[in-house]
Amino acid sequence: MSAFYEGLGLKTTINAAATFTVLGGSLMSPEVLAAMNAAAGAYVNMHELHLAAGRRLAEATGNEAAYVTSGCAAGIVLAVLAARNGGDPGRLPELPGHQHAPHEVIMHAAHRIPYDRAVSLAGGTIRQIGDMLGTFAWELESAINANTAAVLYVVGAHMPQMALPLEEVVRIAHAAGIPVIVDAAAQLPPAGNLRRFSAELGADAVIFSGGKALRGPQASGLMVGREGFIEAVRQNGAPHQRWGRALKAGKEEIAGLLTAVERFVALDHEALRRGWRQDVQVWHDGLAGMPGVRATIEEINEAGQHVPRLHVAIDDPGRAAAVVGSFDDGNPRLAVYPQLAVGVTLGFWLTPDLLQPGQVPVVLERVRTALETIG
Repeated sequence: MSAFYEGLGLKTTINAAATFTVLGGSLMSPEVLAAMNAAAGAYVNMHELHLAAGRRLAEATGNEAAYVTSGCAAGIVLAVLAARNGGDPGRLPELPGHQHAPHEVIMHAAHRIPYDRAVSLAGGTIRQIGDMLGTFAWELESAINANTAAVLYVVGAHMPQMALPLEEVVRIAHAAGIPVIVDAAAQLPPAGNLRRFSAELGADAVIFSGGKALRGPQASGLMVGREGFIEAVRQNGAPHQRWGRALKAGKEEIAGLLTAVERFVALDHEALRRGWRQDVQVWHDGLAGMPGVRATIEEINEAGQHVPRLHVAIDDPGRAAAVVGSFDDGNPRLAVYPQLAVGVTLGFWLTPDLLQPGQVPVVLERVRTALETIG
C-alpha cells in the first residue's frame, strides 16, 4: 500500500498488464528518484540543462543529439513544429494553422493511431497513404508536395505490416528534403532500438516514452536523432516562450530521464528476460489442468517487444468476463491485459516485467482463486 493513495481513499494496483499510461506507466528505480530529488533542490539555467542533458543522452544512446520532452505525444507535437518552421519562430508568427505552409504530415493508413492527434496540436494535417492491404513507394512519392512538412512513421512488430519499410521511407523522404519522425513510444527493449531507427536507419527524430521500459518519470520522453533537427525541436520548446511552451519538461524530469536512460543501457537485458521467462513458467505451471482454461506462453508482448507473457484463454466468454472483472475487487487491484473480440471477453494476458519482488506468486494466487470461484 501507498500512504499517499490511501490518504486519498484510492486503491493501488498490481500491474500484470503493460506499461499503460492509465496505470501510471512503470515504477521508477531508487536511482531515478534520487536524481529527481537532487535536481529539485537547486535552481539551474534550463537552457543549459537541456543542452547538457542532451549531450549525455546522445552519448549514452549512440546518437548525434537528444532532447528530453514531456512525453512521447509531446515529442510528436514539437517534432512537427520543428519540421514546419525549422526552429525559426518567425516562420509561424500566428497560431500555427493550415494557412502556414508546410503543414501536411504524411502517414501510412496502417499507422493511424489515437495518438496521431498530436499532429493537429502542431497545426498540421495528416495526408494518408496506402490502405490496410498495402502501400506502394509511388504513393509516398506522389503525396510529397510543397505543403509537406514531414513523414510520421510508427514502428513496432505489433503494427499492421502494410507500410513501406522505414529505410525506404527515409530514402524517399530525404530525396525530397522531407524529415522523417518516428513514434517508437513502447519500442524498448531491446536497448539497440535507441539508435537503430535514427543512427542506423536514418530517421531525423525518434521518440520514446520515458515512463515505460526506461522506467523514468511518466511525464517524460526521449527524443534522439539528427543534430540539426533536434536543435530545431529545442527552439520550439520551453523555456522558450513559443508554441511548445506548454509541453514543459521540468528539471526533475530531465534529471530522472537522464538517469533512467543511463541505467537502462547498462542493464543485462538478457538476464532480465530469462527471469521474466521463469516467472511466466511459474504461472503456466500453476494454471495447468484447470478446467475450461488454456494457458500458453508467448515470447512477444503487446507492443511487439521480446518480453514474454502468458495468454490465459477461457472457454466460456461469460466466465472470462466475470474473472477479469473480479480482478478489480480487493486492494490492491490486479490489472491484466484483457483479450476482447467485438466486446466479448475471451481471456487475458499476464506480463511479469512490471511486477515488484514477491508479486509473481500473488498474481498466480489471485488468478487461481478467481478461476476456482467463478465456474
